[in-house]
Amino acid sequence: MSDASASMLDELPGELMMWVLIISELLVFGAGLAVFLSVRLTDPVGFAESQDYLHRTGAALNTIVLVSSGFLAAYALRWREAAQRLKARLALIAAALLGVVFLIIKGAEYADKAAQGIGPETNAFFTFYYLLTGFHAAHVVAGIVILLLVAWKDEPRNIETGAAFWHMVDLVWVLLFPVVYLLG
Repeated sequence: MSDASASMLDELPGELMMWVLIISELLVFGAGLAVFLSVRLTDPVGFAESQDYLHRTGAALNTIVLVSSGFLAAYALRWREAAQRLKARLALIAAALLGVVFLIIKGAEYADKAAQGIGPETNAFFTFYYLLTGFHAAHVVAGIVILLLVAWKDEPRNIETGAAFWHMVDLVWVLLFPVVYLLG
């Protein structure tokens, strides 16, 4: 590897392998969204009707929750670098707790769909809805664990790595929300 590419890799926040994971996950979510949009072209009316069963307000609230959580994760690094270790740890724990809030809101939507008899087999829209949002929810769970581990082992490099993963989780939701919930 040349010195120039080695220095570029050294400048990445966090760990290189986390970036490999993040990029691979973004590619998977990107492929899922591309297929969702392609299938949507075959049944725009059915997809629009199915969207009406979603909780757009809850999803918008979840967007605010995750963006706020990402803000706390970013500030945790600043506070840790400023030798404000307690503030950094509390910010990471608060970010993780907001992840739990996200899951509670998403769980309420899933429960409502189940009560209406709507599941992944209902139609193509709901197959993709459950696949994409469920896969994202699994990443939220993983992110919560990462944030809590990083709060415990709160070295700046660990916080950078954990925050990078959490920002990927935020980014994916910021893309899922308009495509799944709002695109008419």
